[in-house]
Amino acid sequence: MYFKEIAKMSTLFPRLLTTAHAAMRPFHPESKRCILYIRHSSRSELLGTVVRRYWKGNIMSFTIEERGNPNTLSYRVYFKTYEGKYISPFHDIPIYADEGQNIFHMVVEVPRWTNAKMEIATKDPLNPIKQDVKKGNLRYVANVFPHKGYIWNYGAIPQTWEDPEHKDGDTGCCGDNDPIDVCEIGSRVCSRGEVIKVKVLGVLAMIDEGETDWKVIAINVDDPEAGELNNIGDVQRLKPGYLEATVDWFRRYKVPDGKPENQFAFNGEFKDKDFALATIKSTHDFWKNLISQPTNAGGLNCKNTCVSGDGSPHCCSSNEAKAVVDAHCACGQEEPIPCSVDKWFYYKK
Repeated sequence: MYFKEIAKMSTLFPRLLTTAHAAMRPFHPESKRCILYIRHSSRSELLGTVVRRYWKGNIMSFTIEERGNPNTLSYRVYFKTYEGKYISPFHDIPIYADEGQNIFHMVVEVPRWTNAKMEIATKDPLNPIKQDVKKGNLRYVANVFPHKGYIWNYGAIPQTWEDPEHKDGDTGCCGDNDPIDVCEIGSRVCSRGEVIKVKVLGVLAMIDEGETDWKVIAINVDDPEAGELNNIGDVQRLKPGYLEATVDWFRRYKVPDGKPENQFAFNGEFKDKDFALATIKSTHDFWKNLISQPTNAGGLNCKNTCVSGDGSPHCCSSNEAKAVVDAHCACGQEEPIPCSVDKWFYYKK
């Protein structure tokens, strides 16, 4: 029990802590990232929402609030500032953690080794993380031997957008209408909804059903190996086989669903750091155009609480944002993951 940290939290969550017992524990012994569990004094079940706080040192960055039942269609992960203001992870979290050093924020959607296809819901108000759905069923990526689930911490860089109306000069295909994806290759397994700072190393140009779908390769700046990894060649040297496994994963992960293998621009070769930085910055420019439009483009929801001014149709007040979150039921019982998710699939390369 981390009572000093609980005491600090009492200033942020007074109503919760006056009616509940709280306990904190880190997910990992080397991590300063903890979960606050709120439990009623007379009942053992989890009350209401689950609040997670992520910070570096004593400076807290963001909070997540889970709603609905995990592993069900109702599950959502909403984001807040440390002051309790609801935000959009797509629009309100800054792209840069340190622009001068080209350090970016990454929103972790899928922790390494897990299978649930979680993603920022770009078409929902406040863009919470939720699980992708196919034909009414929750979607899980298959285990295509030898890969178990996602083989990196997977997520997106906020304030970026791959414009579906822009044909890329290198790939010959338009964007996929999503924020740019990131594969974080550090040693620590991150948590869903965690916002980390990453150093970009390179990028892979995947062609997914005729759309450009960039995959940025990056490493958490706090990773022990971050100082040694500065470009894509360093990954090839220090983590032999990882990049080849990445191409193989993206090429075949949809095959168990009856779809063809994905293709790649540049013959599946990774482009270096400078190319990746230019690609990210271009998607940031596309996002700036998106957020400045008077109407939602591409079916995307651009409501935000920090970026757009009062006169913008995309401006969302604190009360409106709270109403969006409150429309979803409190965090409840986690449902079991289907046993079929552990199945292995074998294919000749």
